[in-house]
Amino acid sequence: MQLTDVAAVLAIDALSFPTPMKESLWRHELTENKLAHYQVLEKRLTAEGAEDAEKRSIIGFSGYWLLGDEVHVSTIAIHPEQRGKQLGEFLLLNMLFLAYSHPACLVTLEVRQSNIIAQQLYAKYNFAVVGERPRYYKDTGEDAILMTAAPLNGRYHQFLIAQKQTLLTQWQTEA
Repeated sequence: MQLTDVAAVLAIDALSFPTPMKESLWRHELTENKLAHYQVLEKRLTAEGAEDAEKRSIIGFSGYWLLGDEVHVSTIAIHPEQRGKQLGEFLLLNMLFLAYSHPACLVTLEVRQSNIIAQQLYAKYNFAVVGERPRYYKDTGEDAILMTAAPLNGRYHQFLIAQKQTLLTQWQTEA
């Protein structure tokens, strides 16, 4: 993610969360927070009337903070028009692969108690429920479920490789 992506990220954020982040916070995360790592997912579109010209359309984003030896997933969002295509799964999978580029031994996240779809995705990637954070989400007062995937070892890496292949195969058969 780059500063030039912030406007598109703000739009998706507003469509995805009850209380979206402010532009100033995104700018801080990208320029000042050395712990933060963010990525965008874009769709490339061929411009009308130009065979070689392409324009970018950001359709999702995700991010994590590296806190010591822990990767803490801070956000994943996909534009509502693009949901149901396993793109959130793709962003999560990519973040888990990126975790191996750090001296991390586990991945943690919080998820809204009501967000069953996200919980199912995290369970698919071997995240286990390890606790709750009562009234964690200040905007709604909703509890958060704390989930962890550990350890980040060779066996889990092989699992991720297999998941990536499965996802790519599904996309190829749908195309």
